[in-house]
Amino acid sequence: MTHERGSESLSRGDRERLAAYRSAASLAELQQLNGAADVHEAYFEGKAEWRELRDLELGPPTPTDGLPGARVAVDGTPVFVHGITHRDTDAERTYLREHVDRFLAVEEGVYCEQGIRSMYFDDRPDACQMDDYSWARAECERRDLEPRVEEGEFEGLLEDVDALSERFRNDVFSLISGGQRVYGERFADALGDVATYFLTTHEDASRGSAFESFTLSRRAAEDPSLLPKLQRYYELAFLPQPLEREWLRRHDPELAVFSHARNERMADYAVANAGDAPAIHLIVGAAHQPGVRYYLEAHRDGERSLEGFESV
Repeated sequence: MTHERGSESLSRGDRERLAAYRSAASLAELQQLNGAADVHEAYFEGKAEWRELRDLELGPPTPTDGLPGARVAVDGTPVFVHGITHRDTDAERTYLREHVDRFLAVEEGVYCEQGIRSMYFDDRPDACQMDDYSWARAECERRDLEPRVEEGEFEGLLEDVDALSERFRNDVFSLISGGQRVYGERFADALGDVATYFLTTHEDASRGSAFESFTLSRRAAEDPSLLPKLQRYYELAFLPQPLEREWLRRHDPELAVFSHARNERMADYAVANAGDAPAIHLIVGAAHQPGVRYYLEAHRDGERSLEGFESV
């Protein structure tokens, strides 16, 4: 599935509204855009409208024989962002390795979110690992923020202060998801929506943490043909990156560095290391795909540069 803009189902007003969302650089501008009482109301009302408009814009997913993802051409080089579950399943490992082997066979570049390479490609040194977690740790230290990844922890594992609450939420989601066969999918989804409302935080809203994403991720981990559905969920769930990033920064600045700021870092890393490869493939968690795509598009459009970029 490759996401293309300009669906024929969009009216002129819809297109103008989407353009307005994309040009909003702050939550204050979003508040002006939708006439909300405050930025809190603007954020949640905006997410609802954005999801509806993006659903129309994207249209139905286009089947593909390749690894699904988003494509952005930067300086003539196609860069593909492939969102995965990285749940460390045999099914996803086999699926990814089949595709990555094809990429490497024709000398296309492969770069993995830090932690994914050791999970799925530890015997493939040419499937490179980015430095996004290392960069996030260094960035937290530079800003005098407490880093969320401690020395000696498995790379890619974020230990939040709310880890116990998150574990409880996931246990509840698992219980509801397991009851779908008994109670039916529609009833389980309704229960999942209720659980999402009561068990998720303002920070979770900017990370796409909901029953729907939990269920889609678990299914796609065992059946990777469902990855397009998981990727689409995040394409609909996230407002443009400046808005999501400001929202999370207001509520949890450390988590903002380890989530949305890493999207920016991975996009920069890909552009900086593209070299002469005929194409670049980024393997990232599905929740990162829309953000990485956003910053790649900024590079494509000349709105972002690599000034000051250094590998960690």
